[in-house]
Amino acid sequence: MPIIMTTRRIIFSSIKLDAHIGILEHERLATQPILIDAEIDVDVTQNTDDNDIGTVLDYRLLHDTIVQECTRGHVNLLETLTDQVAKRLLALFAETRSVKVRITKTSAFSDCLGVAIEVLVHRAAT
Repeated sequence: MPIIMTTRRIIFSSIKLDAHIGILEHERLATQPILIDAEIDVDVTQNTDDNDIGTVLDYRLLHDTIVQECTRGHVNLLETLTDQVAKRLLALFAETRSVKVRITKTSAFSDCLGVAIEVLVHRAAT
């Protein structure tokens, strides 16, 4: 009989916040609006008890981690911030298998809704 491994995906759509992001001089003077999308794949190792949040990964903790990482200080490059968010989620939550993070700068260009960087990081097999 094959071994079955279940993965649950937690998805955040368009977390809106202002961040200190950008390498250009005018970007260093003020915050910029960003949108964060994230997909976190979590290994399901126990049955879910509807009366016990401890049987699942509390997505409030994931949300708080994303927001904290995006607002803790100035970052020059969108690529750097995207990598930092993904790596922190993997580092803090051992049950995560993979993380996909997309961060969009919504005011980068006047002729589009935004420019985004997306990264997909997998936990190394042990």
